[in-house]
Amino acid sequence: MNLTVFGASGRTGRPLVEQTLERGHRVTAFVRDPAKLGVEHERLTVVAGDAYTGEGVAEAVEDADAVASVLGQTSSGPDDLLTVAGANVMNAMEAHDVRRFVTLVGAGVRTEGEDVSLGGRVVGTLLKLLSREVLEDAKSHVADVRTRDLDWTVVRAPRLTQGDRTGEYRTGDIKLGVESVARGDVADFVLECAESELYVRELPKIGS
Repeated sequence: MNLTVFGASGRTGRPLVEQTLERGHRVTAFVRDPAKLGVEHERLTVVAGDAYTGEGVAEAVEDADAVASVLGQTSSGPDDLLTVAGANVMNAMEAHDVRRFVTLVGAGVRTEGEDVSLGGRVVGTLLKLLSREVLEDAKSHVADVRTRDLDWTVVRAPRLTQGDRTGEYRTGDIKLGVESVARGDVADFVLECAESELYVRELPKIGS
């Protein structure tokens, strides 16, 4: 498999790239600054560009078997990063007939009729108060994803912490409280979805 990773030099993207290479796959790492990736491998191709403007996106996905987006908001970045960059990625995928797409958002994005724990409701309220723009951007991105004729999966995660893969995590239609999950485990789950038809056209959560 050749997996294209958007956000490859980020705190979740780097372990995703490393784990994908460890499993014997090829990786196309999409980054704004190749010097920040910090990974070298014979099966690694680095494409420099800007997902928000669309620069280099088509080149990065044209030979992919699957695409994973682990882009994240930053204090200096645009408020609609996930929405705009995600649309650019999915447009390029459709143009090049690449179907498998896995994208990462926060667990504050809800689905219709979802049963949310008390802790989850508390976290959701805080997100609306403190990070409304980030939440709205994620919701808009997911709404776009759900309209696409792709084999998509939206992974929803609680607070992310630095940490290696443990393999000890829960996924699916689970209740999340006030908890966190290691980025290494999130990368592991994103890769597991990209490798397979796990949770196609679903919005699974991951928790510790």
